[in-house]
Amino acid sequence: MRRDARIIVLVLLSLVLLYPGCGVKSRPLPPSDVRPQRTTDLQAVSVANGIRIRWSRPVRYTGGGRMRDLGKFEILRAVGGGEPKLLADIPVTDLQRFRQQQHFSYLDTDTQLGMRYRYQIISVTTDGYESLPSNQAEVVRTVPTPTPNPENFVLPTPVPLHR
Repeated sequence: MRRDARIIVLVLLSLVLLYPGCGVKSRPLPPSDVRPQRTTDLQAVSVANGIRIRWSRPVRYTGGGRMRDLGKFEILRAVGGGEPKLLADIPVTDLQRFRQQQHFSYLDTDTQLGMRYRYQIISVTTDGYESLPSNQAEVVRTVPTPTPNPENFVLPTPVPLHR
């Protein structure tokens, strides 16, 4: 009986010593404070083979804390006056890198000339918390003007200086 009592005392003592080390060091945050901040600099431009969109990486949560767990971007696209639909998921794979990517881009090649497209981005953490949708970037797909090339580029004629 004495041996059983010692085992019970050791188990209880172990539980008492392990209890303070639960790992939680701060107060829990509400979900509204751990969403990524909304992207506000989304841009879209018509290029030769589609529409290229570009945006910056969110670096803070809506609660103000520095964000270190960005998991992916969801790209939404609306054609004409239609409703936005999920176009693509872009995973963020640089969480462990010393220098993380600050700007992202995506080329939408499934477009038609003359059509109007609207894009938005939603940032998602690795835990699944979503930002509010970004600003809308709207563009009509057109053929971009060709850039000058060496075959048709003409140097300006020099003008003599008057003395």
